[in-house]
Amino acid sequence: MTLMGVSLTSFHLYTGYFGTLPSQQQGAVHLGLALGMIFLLFPATRGSGSRARVPWYDVILAFAATFTAYYKILFYEEVLRARITGYSTLDLVTAMLGVLFVLEATRRTVGVPIVIMAGLAIAYALFGNHIPSQMLSHPGFTLDEVSPYLWFRESGVFGTPLQISARFIFLFLFFGVVLMHTGVGRFFNDLAFAVTGRFTGGAGKAAVMASSFQGMISGSSIGNTVASGSFTIPMMKNARFKPEVAGAAEASASTGGQIMPPLMGAAAFIMVEYVGVSYREIMFSALIPALLYFAGIFIGVHFEAKRHRILGLPKDQLPSKRKLMLEKGYMLLPLLVIVTTISLGFTAQRAALLGIACAFAVGMIRKETRPSLAGLVKIFEQGARVALPVIAAVASAGIIAGVVGMTGLGSKFAAGIISLADGVLILALLFTMVACIVLGMGLPTTANYVVTATIAAPALINEFGLPPMAVHLFVFYFGIIADITPPVCLAAFAGAGIAGANPMKTGFTAVKLAIGAFIIPYAFIYNPMLVMVDATLPGLLTAVLFSLLGIMGVSSALIGHFVRDSLPWERLVLLAAGLAMVVPELLTSGVGLLAMALVAWCQSRRPAHQELASPTA
Repeated sequence: MTLMGVSLTSFHLYTGYFGTLPSQQQGAVHLGLALGMIFLLFPATRGSGSRARVPWYDVILAFAATFTAYYKILFYEEVLRARITGYSTLDLVTAMLGVLFVLEATRRTVGVPIVIMAGLAIAYALFGNHIPSQMLSHPGFTLDEVSPYLWFRESGVFGTPLQISARFIFLFLFFGVVLMHTGVGRFFNDLAFAVTGRFTGGAGKAAVMASSFQGMISGSSIGNTVASGSFTIPMMKNARFKPEVAGAAEASASTGGQIMPPLMGAAAFIMVEYVGVSYREIMFSALIPALLYFAGIFIGVHFEAKRHRILGLPKDQLPSKRKLMLEKGYMLLPLLVIVTTISLGFTAQRAALLGIACAFAVGMIRKETRPSLAGLVKIFEQGARVALPVIAAVASAGIIAGVVGMTGLGSKFAAGIISLADGVLILALLFTMVACIVLGMGLPTTANYVVTATIAAPALINEFGLPPMAVHLFVFYFGIIADITPPVCLAAFAGAGIAGANPMKTGFTAVKLAIGAFIIPYAFIYNPMLVMVDATLPGLLTAVLFSLLGIMGVSSALIGHFVRDSLPWERLVLLAAGLAMVVPELLTSGVGLLAMALVAWCQSRRPAHQELASPTA
């Protein structure tokens, strides 16, 4: 396993520097080694975890799965000619087995839901001609047509998602592993507490800030919740935050790491190809919505802390900002290198390589973070292991995307959305939001984005004339926040486990704290300046200000505290006012602002001792 892991990481570093192989061969090495590792590492009867002994049948499956991917390298010219002359029996058997191996590897690493979706997609390609509905029916394809299309073409398993994974995503995942091993994660935690720990609800705000930093380098909602939460959640509980609030704050902030530049979730790199822009443009377009998202969680944590009279942490329990930056400020260099390199117009691949080199250099400065030879081997192996679920997920997502392209399902789905919405944009957005969240309950973010970007996004772009950047970020956002949306809110469940809280209650609390995530996508659809589409400075500043005020109004309404604890009618007014200010119209925004000011005035005249909820400080 060490040899395979080090080989996979070394291959990506080598091709990243000297140039990638042709896309199909690059993808074959990427997927082939990953499949072999998955069958050796992940047992058939458990969803995750390593094991010391490997059954003989998994050894056979590992070699067979690797061979099916490497078949595209061993017989590269023959496979290309077969597209014209026809595929041989060995080609067809290899393709069928390859698709089955991908589905089984995905089941072991990611779970059953995405496998069911991919299986339904294949069944639709094979038997769609038997569906009576004109909206869903198609001429139908045979197994000999479907399997080579999904395995040997550029629009199936080895399509855009896997190609992006092989070129960019692996390198950025490895960059995150290097940062964690060089102590940058701990530095981010200390920096967050030094900056925000002394304010009202300081432990909660520091947890939000630390988790946003961690999420930038991990790209995993659940993984970040577990890693950061083991430290931040007990701190929040000690500061008198309720267990469900502590778990929800950590889950909400960790989930937002995937939308926070410069290192966003893996799906952001696939968006580069789908939207047809550079990663630099994706990064700058996503910056303001991401800042609004975390500002919303800060606001939610602040209102929770005010409502329950939770003060900041004592100064003697907090790190010194000055001392921290003097001693460890250099640890920010890898992130600065990434941002600078991308901003100067270099490729994301080059930025990742320079970031990795800088991260290793940073780790060499101090003895405690300087890796030994054995430690270096461990980092290389860990880099490959972290990437395995992502590789399996994007391969299965490629199956779904391939069927969509093969059968024309995307245009039919788009027509269905338009028909249901009856030309009303807000209804089309609501239907798309629900589809993204439902899919996100069972699919990883990357796979969810591939499916919704293939099926739903074209309807919003072509029929309503919306900017592609805004639409793709819209489906990206709602795919991500499925991790904190009940009933299947896996990140919130992870936070609840650490906090010892009720899982479902933690999920609903996470929705309250991260309510901005449900508002912001609608804000940048109706006002694309927020994603830097035709932005002007006055218009952008106005849009950001009213979006912040709108999030504040909705958040305070859900939590029940503004200037004072809110009466029921005040909460309704705040909710309406917040939603009104998100709409980019001067009249509605002005009315919303006046309504919020009215509630603030009413509450400020209420004596402080007449609070509705009065826990002792």
